[in-house]
Amino acid sequence: MTTSWALTMDFTKDHLDAVPEADPSATRALSAVAAAATIPILQPSNGRSPQRKPAGGVDGRGGEASAGDGRTAADGQKEEEESAGRRGAGRRWAESTAACSVGGGGGLSVGIGVGSGAGLLFLVFGARLATREIKHRRAKRVKQKFFKQNRELEKATNNFDKSRKLGGGGHATVYKGILSDLHVVAIKKSKEAIQREIDEFINEVAILSQINHRNVVKLFGCCLETKVPLLVYEFISNGTLYEHLHVDGPISLLWEDRLRIATETARALAYLHWAVAFPIIHRDIKSHNILLDSTFTTKVSDFGASRCIPVDQSGVTTVVQGTRGYLDPMYYYTGRLTEKSDVYSFGVILIELLTRKKPFSYRSPEGDSLVAHFTSLLADSNLVDILDPQIIEEGGKRMMEVAALAAVCVKLEAEERPTMRQVEMSLESLGGSLQEHTTGLIATESRRIRHVAEENYPTREGTGNEEASRQYSLEVEYLLSSRYPR
Repeated sequence: MTTSWALTMDFTKDHLDAVPEADPSATRALSAVAAAATIPILQPSNGRSPQRKPAGGVDGRGGEASAGDGRTAADGQKEEEESAGRRGAGRRWAESTAACSVGGGGGLSVGIGVGSGAGLLFLVFGARLATREIKHRRAKRVKQKFFKQNRELEKATNNFDKSRKLGGGGHATVYKGILSDLHVVAIKKSKEAIQREIDEFINEVAILSQINHRNVVKLFGCCLETKVPLLVYEFISNGTLYEHLHVDGPISLLWEDRLRIATETARALAYLHWAVAFPIIHRDIKSHNILLDSTFTTKVSDFGASRCIPVDQSGVTTVVQGTRGYLDPMYYYTGRLTEKSDVYSFGVILIELLTRKKPFSYRSPEGDSLVAHFTSLLADSNLVDILDPQIIEEGGKRMMEVAALAAVCVKLEAEERPTMRQVEMSLESLGGSLQEHTTGLIATESRRIRHVAEENYPTREGTGNEEASRQYSLEVEYLLSSRYPR
């Protein structure tokens, strides 16, 4: 054990202090090993070597050794030679140490360089950590300043009591909340703390932070640091279009209200597609996601599935997501998401407004979906068989214009569908919201939607022939859109 330790470590004064002074054999053994390994042994700390008898058989007082000592002159000579060898080894070690000291300038420079490099790396790493910490603290302060903490939101909803529930879908529930300043908000809470739901909430925050439109619900804040993420919206007091449309009894929303709701929804979608830095595709347009305030003003909501489209691209390929009955079949089969996917879903909403049928559950006697049955009846001039009786009485000629527009929006081929901007302009004209002096100009600009509708979906005689769906030039669109705040 002593040999192994001596060969693997440099001997110093401290190491030899541990060697017992009264054990000369241990000292001689260590000295022999060190000499063999060319590693010098320093003397014990008290400066005395282990005692031994003088050479030549003479004791410490110069007297002759006793006969019982057993030591000869040869033994003494041998010890003297060993001592001289040790002294020589010491001198060689000292010389080598001095040489190292003289030639150590290069090694010192290398050491300084290595130390400087390590210090620089430490500073860079420390700066990055400090920057990250500053950003983290800044973000945390922003969240604390502008977003409500989870405890306050729980208090605002009475710990998410069922009596505060406003609605919800398969992934989240919306509650009515009353904040400490008595401000009423809507709080959306995810049902599951899974990564997909968290990603959708983050996506909705990112989307809504870019939007400022009177027909899009406003996001007030969020709380993403909790186990289950929370979003805080403006409170829309009058429920959803679905709730107002599909009521028991023969009377539902008035035709004028339905047409205005459709126009405002189209206006919001056109804004998302055309007026923001990166076009936004909602991807889940349905009557459940169209909110109505106390004056029946439309508020498009639920942007968790929405996607931004790069300016230089016409669409993106994504995992199919949406609601059955409203989902674009081309998107369903190809996974290619474009703005025309929203156009199809909006066309389904127009059909829903005209018929008061539920797209996700309706089946005709032949087993056709609502869209297939509606377009088939329109082509056969039997649309009255599926229209809401209230709309037949109130809608008049404009009802057939909307029906033709809906049929064009739900065309199977996406290229044959109009844009949401064209749909918005058509509905604006039907709603009578255009200025009188622009009517003649718009009527002569283009009638593509009417032509397509007449070719593919002939109407009954005397219905819809005097009025026309209209497509407008870019100049006219600018003229019209300037009347509406963005």
